[in-house]
Amino acid sequence: MTTAPARWTRTALLIIGWFSLASALVGMIGLTLFGGMGIPLAWIEGTPFSSYFWPGIILGLVVGGSQAAALAAQYARLALAWGLHAAAGLVMTVWIFVEIALMLVWSPLHGIYFVTGFVQVVVAVLALGAWPRPFLRREVARKVGVE
Repeated sequence: MTTAPARWTRTALLIIGWFSLASALVGMIGLTLFGGMGIPLAWIEGTPFSSYFWPGIILGLVVGGSQAAALAAQYARLALAWGLHAAAGLVMTVWIFVEIALMLVWSPLHGIYFVTGFVQVVVAVLALGAWPRPFLRREVARKVGVE
């Protein structure tokens, strides 16, 4: 039997998940329906994209979809939720890394979303039990081969 994650981890993951989902959806709408929200097309020269439409779709479906899956699992009280939050945070950090690598441009928003994804991964791993309680607990030594 496992214990539920601490309240602060559950709350933090809800806040981060909703912030990231809302941001991904706003980004998708802005990139697909509003021509890139004023982001210069020069930033995607040399990439596989000629407009911001497909990056917007990918942002909404992949980044937003992973956040939505994590939040849905958390609201359904599935044990899988914490792993999905870790995966969603990784998706966010990879998205930002690839975006910077393709565009060769950095914005403060990149830093904000990279840190958001990183914090989501760390908190999710803590929710999965990576932090022993008590913290300085010693493991009991077991003798091997003695019966």
